[in-house]
This record gives sequence, structure tokens and C-alpha cells, in this order.
Amino acid sequence: MTDPTELADRYVAVWNEQDAEARRAAVGRLWAEDGRHILQPPGEVVRSATGLGLTTTFEAHGHAELERRVRLAYEEFVAPGEFAFRRRDDVARLRDAVKFTWEMVSSDGEIAGVGREFLLLDAHGRIVADYQFIES
Repeated sequence: MTDPTELADRYVAVWNEQDAEARRAAVGRLWAEDGRHILQPPGEVVRSATGLGLTTTFEAHGHAELERRVRLAYEEFVAPGEFAFRRRDDVARLRDAVKFTWEMVSSDGEIAGVGREFLLLDAHGRIVADYQFIES
């Protein structure tokens, strides 16, 4: 059985990983081959999209799309040196579900964003569904 805290640590680490090959390999280890990441974007994005008649969720399916999603977040937030992600101490598991909260922290230590993950795991402890909610 997958340790939920160790899983959450590996999950957060992939978003901070600077090496593209290591990041790609980590995606392959974390998510099942047909795994998916479904993001509920921040409120202002939802309001803008709804006003334009667009969908209000972002989805990535399979390793190639998941790797792209992680890479784009890394390039936008972490690579410039402005932010890093870290896990809060609220990891919990119930059967095949793991939940935890993460923070995006600026280089001066200020919390710039918070999100919550709900991960559904397969029998091998790999993520089949990753529901991400940006809380602030």
C-alpha cells in the first residue's frame, strides 16, 4: 500500500523538478498510463471562461499531456526562481483516495497560492484521477 505522505511529497516534488528527464520519469511513476489531471482554475479564470461560454476546467489525459501540464506549470512558476511548491501537513488517505493541500511560496517566503488535491489511486498506488482545486 502506498504511503500517502510519501505520495504527496513525490507529487509536490514533480512540480518543482528542474530536470526535464527526471520530471518526465516522475510523471510516469506517479500517474497510471491513462491517468488524468483535472484542474478547477482560480475564480477569475472561471468567471472569464464562463462569460465567453467556455469550459471552466482544464484536463490532461495520459503521460504526454500530464508531462506537458507539469512542464508548463514549472516553466511559469518555478523556473524563473519566483516560486516553489510545498506540501502542508494535512495528508489523509481513505481507501483509494488521498487528499492534501499544497502552497506556492515566493522566494521571500510569502504564500502566493494554495491548492487542494484529491487523488484516486489504482491497485498499484498510481494516480488514475487527480482533481486539483486552486483555493487562492
